Amino acid sequence: MTSKKSATSKNKSAAAKPARKRVRETPAPQVPPQPAPPALEIAVSPAVDADDRERLRHGTHHDPHSVLGAHPVPGGVAFRAFRPYAQAVTVVCGELRAELHDDGDGFFSGLLPLAEVPVYRLLVRYDGTERETEDAYRFLPTLGELDLHLIGEGRHEQLWRALGAHVTTVQGVSGTRFAVWAPNARGVRVTGGFNFWDGSGFPMRSLGSSGVWELFVPGIGEGELYKFEITRPDGSRSLRADPLARRTETPPATSSIVHTSHHDWGDAQWMAHRADTPVHEAPLSVYEVHLPSWRPGLTYRQLADQLPAYVTEMGFTHVELMPVAEHPFGGSWGYQVTGFYAPTARLGTPDDFKYLVDRLHQAGIGVLMDWVPAHFPRDEWALAEFDGRPLYEHHDPLRAAHPDWGTLEFDFGRREVRNFLVANAVYWCEEFHIDGLRVDAVASMLYLDYSREPGQWSPNEHGGRENLDAVAFLQEMNATVYRRCPGVVTIAEESTAWDGVTRPTDHRGPSGFGGLGFGLKWNMGWMHDSLQYMSHEPVHRKFHHGEMTFSMVYAYSENYVLPISHDEVVHGKRSLVSKMPGDWWQRRANHRAYLGYMWGHPGKQLLFMGQEFAQGAEWSEAHGPDWWLLDPSYGAEAEHRGVRDLVRDLNALYRATPALWQRDTDPSGFQWIAGDAADDNVFAFLRLDADGTPLLAVSHLAPVVRHDYRLGVPDDVPAWLEVLNTDAAAYGGGDVTNPDAVKPEPQGAHGRPASIRLTLPPLATLWLRPA
Repeated sequence: MTSKKSATSKNKSAAAKPARKRVRETPAPQVPPQPAPPALEIAVSPAVDADDRERLRHGTHHDPHSVLGAHPVPGGVAFRAFRPYAQAVTVVCGELRAELHDDGDGFFSGLLPLAEVPVYRLLVRYDGTERETEDAYRFLPTLGELDLHLIGEGRHEQLWRALGAHVTTVQGVSGTRFAVWAPNARGVRVTGGFNFWDGSGFPMRSLGSSGVWELFVPGIGEGELYKFEITRPDGSRSLRADPLARRTETPPATSSIVHTSHHDWGDAQWMAHRADTPVHEAPLSVYEVHLPSWRPGLTYRQLADQLPAYVTEMGFTHVELMPVAEHPFGGSWGYQVTGFYAPTARLGTPDDFKYLVDRLHQAGIGVLMDWVPAHFPRDEWALAEFDGRPLYEHHDPLRAAHPDWGTLEFDFGRREVRNFLVANAVYWCEEFHIDGLRVDAVASMLYLDYSREPGQWSPNEHGGRENLDAVAFLQEMNATVYRRCPGVVTIAEESTAWDGVTRPTDHRGPSGFGGLGFGLKWNMGWMHDSLQYMSHEPVHRKFHHGEMTFSMVYAYSENYVLPISHDEVVHGKRSLVSKMPGDWWQRRANHRAYLGYMWGHPGKQLLFMGQEFAQGAEWSEAHGPDWWLLDPSYGAEAEHRGVRDLVRDLNALYRATPALWQRDTDPSGFQWIAGDAADDNVFAFLRLDADGTPLLAVSHLAPVVRHDYRLGVPDDVPAWLEVLNTDAAAYGGGDVTNPDAVKPEPQGAHGRPASIRLTLPPLATLWLRPA
């Protein structure tokens, strides 16, 4: 292509100044002046200068759009393209076709005598093929000032709508907008299948001081694989998955995938009424599930055909899914996350996961999800030193390294990192209709000295061991989720006596901290103590009676969930039934009695899969529950099915009995009848609903029958009817029951004016309610 241009590069800088007017000198004033000719523009070289070329070639240019694309210059419009491996590049504008000059190293340029920048396309010729395409460098930034302002403040509550990869249309052109936060990077380029994993020709621009890099790539749609090629401060390059990718490849592959959701939700009724009753005043009975191993080999959509039906049959109100977010190592069960915004691709697409949640909701089942904001793995393609320096992790190596799991802890004091996590919590609730987040490893976040020896940690500004940044993050996360997502509950897995885990964030406690703002907390103390008691031989249990009663000393200090989770049935801890002493019959009897005690105790219930039918083996993610135990051809099938039927009936009675859940967080909803009968291994108490209607729960944890066992009761109940007996023959027990209504006698007992006499089966729990 021919054009007027200067012979030397110094004319380029001169061209930026207005050309001087040439004025004709007049020797005599009598001669009228002649009109000056119009100003002359000195044409410039359209070629990319040496400095810009070098930075573009090495992936360190912060503003490639200021160089590449089309730009008005003196003499017309300069067109510049960087297309490595291209043999020729031609500008196509209507009928106009102008081939650019090959400047070498993949750079092409030309100057067209145009008055303004036109709408144009590029025709790029490679070896043996030609491709007409839009020029990514003719488009304005696709992120607005408000997005960047909120990102800078760490307050973008829908961060996933700004960062990541988004299929969109700009100026009538369809493509994908890529945006990533990498403030320490010297340059960022997009690479993927669409450019044969060579990002040289796709440098992103830095959007001011936000640390965000952005590029709109025309012609790229959903399903494309991509990563970000980051040039680090030391000049080296690193290929990174998108921290906000909403879809990923199936591990061990690590690429991000451009995703657009097409799921049409069918759970409007569920969502409309989810917030009708506060969760702590409603029944909540949770079935904990590891999706990849519940029925090994099933996809999200196949699980949607089986899991809702099973949970409905069993009567649980909710499922809790062990972490669903993408993770590279299946043996971590999802607790070492690399793709915080992407459901694991092992079981299907994000829309497939939405379909599963939708089906559960349509079946009337709530969906809780384990969420892991405490730490992340060190994989070099993920978050660790993302842009060449500590970014998501703390800059202090002692604060960054998690001592237990070989992972890195988030820097909760950095506003952009807090934003990444808070928005992630909102994301799962808003985009996937998740009903609750069980936050993993909260204790490890709250304490600076967690699992650290003296000298391995530094105190906070007040000299204490509390991680003030983590406290502020958890308060912000809870406040944001509860404000944005009515009916959602957050649940803390917190194993210490931290004050105020479920207290509102604006209420200060004795420690001086505001509450953390969770809705519920796992009662790890109850779990540990009660399992310890049950592991003792019955003859020794009288010496450990307090292990079962101590929980009531603090039962109303928080809003509690009673968890028998996956953590209690792995790594040599044995399954629930195998923790019990005695022969096989006694183990199953203890197992049934314990479940009855658990469902009657104040607090919500959580039971891990396989424990509902007394699986004898520990859980393994490799094969999941031992469903074959329920095969009718198996000789002991009836015994396992009996336990499963008990869990089904416990859930049914629980949901139908407000006394068991309506006043879970109110001390007036509980009364001891016999909390000190250590010699008899008996625990008896009343649960009361909002109207005062009682349910009497009696657990007898000795292997003998006790006839005419006297228990004090209120004198305003004319008769009591046994509605549950874990020793019933239908559950595999000895069928020692109280079949008839039991009437109170005027003889006082346990400090009450009336009493009843019961037959207590061995190793069993009874529930009685007014006849």
